[in-house]
Amino acid sequence: MTIYLRGWKGPEVKRIQVRLKDLEYYKGPIDGNFGGGTERAVKAYQRSKGLIVDGKAGPETWTSLFDGEPIPKPAITQKPLAQRCLALTGSFETGRMIPDCFAGLSGDFDGQGMSFGVLQWSFGQGTLQPLLKEMDAEHSDLLRDIFDEEYETLIEVLEENGYEDQMAWVRSIQHPIKHYIYEPWRGYFKTLGWTKEFQKIQTKNSLNLYQKALDLCKEYDLWSGRAAALMFDIKVQNGSIRRDVRLTIKQDFGNLKPDLDRESLEVEKMRIIANRRAEASNPKWVEDVRSRKLCCANGEGTVHGITYHLERQFRIGLRPFS
Repeated sequence: MTIYLRGWKGPEVKRIQVRLKDLEYYKGPIDGNFGGGTERAVKAYQRSKGLIVDGKAGPETWTSLFDGEPIPKPAITQKPLAQRCLALTGSFETGRMIPDCFAGLSGDFDGQGMSFGVLQWSFGQGTLQPLLKEMDAEHSDLLRDIFDEEYETLIEVLEENGYEDQMAWVRSIQHPIKHYIYEPWRGYFKTLGWTKEFQKIQTKNSLNLYQKALDLCKEYDLWSGRAAALMFDIKVQNGSIRRDVRLTIKQDFGNLKPDLDRESLEVEKMRIIANRRAEASNPKWVEDVRSRKLCCANGEGTVHGITYHLERQFRIGLRPFS
């Protein structure tokens, strides 16, 4: 059953906020973030209509709000699994749901110069420059329109400057301590992230990582959509699983109870991978990695203060990814 509640993000939440604002129950921003203000407004509406007052927009509350319209499933649940995994990891990376996460933007807090987009491609890793070049090759007029008088500067940075000069440039357009991107560059990049053309380029470039995630699933004899999501998140956040970690994981597999049913075995193996990959991370990020990976393995959890339920929000569960 579909229920929109505190912690959810996305276009359906924006619809709820717009409707509640029109009815003068909601006073906050239309940001697609089901926070305390939205919950309070839902409760006030429910109270006024004699509904169960729980602050959750379930089928009854939705139908009342939208004049008999049945509650829709989140739009992302109708997409292919590759896009659903992209949406989940994109939310982990940016704190936003699709399509907002396509415009996720952060500065040099992690030494990567600038990170941008649904998977936070960066100047430091050299993963953002190819996407921007592809956008210029396929949609130069649109890119020129977005970046206006700074278009030539951007192209010069991408085409003529070496890595060190690129990093120096991207650090020059942000605050040296707080690392927020200065205007007008912040506005330019955010606008770019909102275009369907650049979103398409981002999605296309994520498919190689998704295929590598499926290859990892096969290596560890995993078969479920949740396993695909786990391995995709590993490819994006961590890059790989080192050989020594891989050997430890396989040893742990050998200690599992032999009488586990297929689904229980799948979950236990994913939990082992989640914990072992987290423990092999930079000590600074171990618990961040663990929370993301266990959320995938368990099908639910809290990451960066956001509550996730993979089946309800993304239709990612224990079904074969094939």
